[in-house]
Amino acid sequence: YFEIKSRYPECLLFYRMGDFYELFFDDAVTASSILDIALTKRGKYAGDEIPMCGVPVHAAEAYLPKLIASGLKIAVCEQMETPEEAKKRGYKEIVKRDVVRIVTPGTITEETLLAPQQAHYLAALALHGDVAALAWLELTTGEFTTTSSSYAQLPAMLARIQPKELLVTQATYDALSAEPWFIEWRERCSIRPEVQFTPSSGERRLAAHFKVASGISFGEFNPQEFAACCALIDYIQLTQLDASARLDAPKREQADDYLQMDGATRRNLELTHTLAGARRGSLLHAMDETVTAAGSRAL
Repeated sequence: YFEIKSRYPECLLFYRMGDFYELFFDDAVTASSILDIALTKRGKYAGDEIPMCGVPVHAAEAYLPKLIASGLKIAVCEQMETPEEAKKRGYKEIVKRDVVRIVTPGTITEETLLAPQQAHYLAALALHGDVAALAWLELTTGEFTTTSSSYAQLPAMLARIQPKELLVTQATYDALSAEPWFIEWRERCSIRPEVQFTPSSGERRLAAHFKVASGISFGEFNPQEFAACCALIDYIQLTQLDASARLDAPKREQADDYLQMDGATRRNLELTHTLAGARRGSLLHAMDETVTAAGSRAL
């Protein structure tokens, strides 16, 4: 348990034990409070009783939305063999376990956890001087887009895309924290290492992921756009592990091709929601004749 937890310190570890996902120590205290489930104890460690709580495996998806809504990430740790297989290696051998997936606000793919009529974007932001590059993708539809603009246009870009999770470096987070408009985005940020936002390696990683000879295949991306795309690819590979995400090749959106609106203008025009916060009555609701949840998210 400690070895696996040490690899995912920022996540709640859903540790499979039979028919339950168990949580221990601080993970258990946090989860029991949010989910309003009983906090129990099991055994001792360093002389203290170990806090524990759990959720049934078959009902786990019913508990995940509350944890995700609180901005938490969950590492799902499964049993990789049966108890019988473990005993073949020795009577006291422990069943092998490992993390098979990390669930974060921007990487949800389960239909039961997704809002059926909202795009569910994961985005990455790369800043360099006055250039703000943003890349975003939607795992359920495969959409993958990048664009860049001036720093002043960044609030409008985020207001339009509304990412559920925003990948930034610590330096970018610190620089934006002084901005009043950034308050609503702070809790959606996931801090990632600087090395994952390197433009030169970003072009190579992007080409390798899509199995093309060069990043030129995608168009005239600037260095910051390559950096933002690279951060997304790294994060998808981290969270999806062995699962292969089907993504479209990234396309570059020209900011000058569209009318840019700030958040207040978008709200007052009731483009996606009315002023009361309802979808019904908005322009998007009037346009939406899709018949599937994925189609509605794509629209």
